[in-house]
Amino acid sequence: MYTETTRAIRVTVMPRYLEDQSQPAEGRYVWAYHVRIENTGTETVTLRTRHWQITDAFGRLQEVRGPGVVGETPRLGPGDAFEYTSGTPLPTPSGIMVGSYQMVTDRGERFDVRIPAFSLDSPHQDRRLN
Repeated sequence: MYTETTRAIRVTVMPRYLEDQSQPAEGRYVWAYHVRIENTGTETVTLRTRHWQITDAFGRLQEVRGPGVVGETPRLGPGDAFEYTSGTPLPTPSGIMVGSYQMVTDRGERFDVRIPAFSLDSPHQDRRLN
């Protein structure tokens, strides 16, 4: 589990490898990641956009930007939480993801909330110490 808090917005991510959707012989590895966004502050905020940076084991970067998450733009009052599950494929047996959400307060102030960097690991990755 990976957690980061920005301006009282706590983002927790739990990735898991999906063996049943992966095809290692064809270079296809798939992960699901479950995200919980909690408003631990006193202001109501709405999630407007997302930005992901997904890096595979060869260091190739893919960026994903778009409105909301899973088709929604959740509004979180103090003490509220929103959870969703999404996924990503990679051509390598491991990688890393990191990102941010743009939030807006009811007063119109926009700010970015960090999504913690998290590791995408599969049982097909050789683990060797240098």
